[in-house]
Amino acid sequence: MLIGVLAVLLTIAACADFSQQDRDQAAGPFSPNNEPFGVQSTQPPQSVPENPGQESPPPPGPCVDPDPAVIATCLASTGGVRAGDDEGAVTVVAERTTGKIITTKRYGPQRVVASFDVDSSGDGGLIDFAFSPTYQQDQLIYALITTPSDNRVVRLAPGDVAKPILTGIPKGATGNMGALLFASPSELLVATGNAGNPAAAADPGSLAGKLLTVTNLSSGSTDRPKVLASGLGANVALCPSGSGGLYMTDQGPTEDRLQSVEESGATTVLWSWPDKPQIAGCAATRGQIFVTETRTQRIEAINEPTRQRPTLTPPTVVLEKRYGALGRITAVTPDNGRLQVATVNRTAGRPVSTDERVIFFAPIPGEGLQ
Repeated sequence: MLIGVLAVLLTIAACADFSQQDRDQAAGPFSPNNEPFGVQSTQPPQSVPENPGQESPPPPGPCVDPDPAVIATCLASTGGVRAGDDEGAVTVVAERTTGKIITTKRYGPQRVVASFDVDSSGDGGLIDFAFSPTYQQDQLIYALITTPSDNRVVRLAPGDVAKPILTGIPKGATGNMGALLFASPSELLVATGNAGNPAAAADPGSLAGKLLTVTNLSSGSTDRPKVLASGLGANVALCPSGSGGLYMTDQGPTEDRLQSVEESGATTVLWSWPDKPQIAGCAATRGQIFVTETRTQRIEAINEPTRQRPTLTPPTVVLEKRYGALGRITAVTPDNGRLQVATVNRTAGRPVSTDERVIFFAPIPGEGLQ
């Protein structure tokens, strides 16, 4: 069991701003078991509920959802989401449109972990975030955000303003949604959307529609990141598996895709959806890959291919039209079969009074909250 340290993180509650210098700076065949990507499973800072086996009485007010699977309510439109404890009762979620990272649990208060100054027009804003692999020592938070001039990766330290790590990622009216993932303590993977321009995703001179690796994590670095993969579409998400493999989803011009990513950056399409259900995220746990869909309001599951079981079976719908439009999804841990899913009804669905919400979902029998 991971030790709860989120109380330390909550002392940051920092508001990120950008100096003019920061604003002007610019940065410039399938075998996942044979060549695993080697992504390390990095859990975010933890906060264990005071009484994990007991639920507090519901507070008064309009933000109480009767569904016991709903662990966060009344959020602004969401971006990335991370589990905040090993059980899945606590969540850490990005409010894309407000620039806030919030932690909460069912019936618990919402606490602002960090806040970034963002341009939330279109599908931009606070897109995703990642805690430093050595967070307990350095308390650093990395974020993929949209500014008035670009999409960029920034780093936030306690008591400081956000400092740019990678700037100059093209922004657009759409196609800004990407993802962050630490492959190791010194390597940050950055997946970028195509900014609404498929040609830019194919252009080696553009940072749009790429899977990038950033190894210089110092503030103000001008090192150009290494491009691992190109030609990505809109709303790119990354999901590591417990076996060390890495998967990626995106919305291409003609189809939505689930791809495997090898350490070399080579990608293989594992499954595609020509009907374009608007795949919004993915998560891998217990030998299955789960994808969320915004338009069709579903979660689908597909078996994770292995050397012993390389054949893929068609995806199975495991949740449909229960919570509305679905956004990002995360595995609580790589091996416990529990998931957290954020809704995006305020921008892509029909919101109810408690939206946006984060849902605890255990598709594997017997893995619910105790």
